[in-house]
Amino acid sequence: MLASEIIELESFVTQTRRDLHQIPELGLAEKKTAAYIRQKLTEFGIQEIYEVIETGTIAVLRGEKTGKTIAFRSDIDALPVEEETGVSFASKTKGKMHACGHDGHMATLLAFAKYLTAHPDEIIGTVVLIFQPAEEGPGGAKLVLETGILQKLGVEKIVGLHVWPDLSAGKIASRPHGLMARNAEVTLKIKGRSSHGAQPQLGADAIVAAGGIISGLNSILAKNINPLDAVVLNFGTIHGGEAMNIVAKEVEMKGTLRAFDDRVYDEIVRRIELLAGEIAKGYGCEAEVQFNHMYRVVDNDPEMVQILAETTAEYYEETPPSLTAEDFSLYQTEIPGLFFFLGIRNEEKGYIHPLHNGKMQFDEAALLTGVETYVRLLKAFN
Repeated sequence: MLASEIIELESFVTQTRRDLHQIPELGLAEKKTAAYIRQKLTEFGIQEIYEVIETGTIAVLRGEKTGKTIAFRSDIDALPVEEETGVSFASKTKGKMHACGHDGHMATLLAFAKYLTAHPDEIIGTVVLIFQPAEEGPGGAKLVLETGILQKLGVEKIVGLHVWPDLSAGKIASRPHGLMARNAEVTLKIKGRSSHGAQPQLGADAIVAAGGIISGLNSILAKNINPLDAVVLNFGTIHGGEAMNIVAKEVEMKGTLRAFDDRVYDEIVRRIELLAGEIAKGYGCEAEVQFNHMYRVVDNDPEMVQILAETTAEYYEETPPSLTAEDFSLYQTEIPGLFFFLGIRNEEKGYIHPLHNGKMQFDEAALLTGVETYVRLLKAFN
């Protein structure tokens, strides 16, 4: 049951989310978004506001009651996705959309800030609100940590959420330890030798080699990794060739690697490098593999998860792990952290589309459960 004071925030959280939804900006370019956030925080009367890495914002609320220093984090960047929702508050920027729900995350955290400034007696210890750029890449959490501000503020615990289309609206879900996967971006360049298409014997076809490499790399998951280990290796783009009558001299493929276990992850990396190179040689080509090792496993503190489960028992459930990734994990390498999913699925209203989809949509009322959860956690952690 949501508190009446939380329910009263519905119009605010709705308007805020829709305002932000219309101005999507990519990582480290969120200037309009940052200005909007800072204006709202100032309107609430918050005086301790820090600008970090240009578009990041950190607000600090200090209570009269002694307690821990707890941070709550929202990401603020959008995706290069064309919106297809048809809503009246759709993105005003062609080719960009808040298709991962970060507009909802910001609205939730701003509503939490509004609630706390209206109820200062509920601020226990110090509350740190992090509006972080570039979650989708290159990883704003790392950049925030490198500024040293969280260390200076003495943050003892950190909390974050993510809207989740697989979970019914009004529910939250989490799990101890591994919630989301470790990930890497994989770029594979295959170099062959061009020739006339009618004389393929004079060339070394990079496209054919690419096909062999894709098939060969899939064997890593099928034959070299324990079937009980959750892993994904997917190539989402492939570009190569110059013309239909020329044997392709170069192909570039880009994909993603996900795994929960560091040992498994390292083994896949090793085998990708080995197999890609050897298979390419078999076609008279060369292969170069580059890894951008991005985020770690979202590793939830078990005690914090237990407190979450106890304080939100009427709408909490444990979730299986997800092979999606989150740079919130980088905070957890230095600070005990809790990350949870906030349900937004509503089949009656057609809110069933996944994250990173141009039709992804949700009812803002679902965000109130996130605000309520933040309020309860602030009390429970103190």
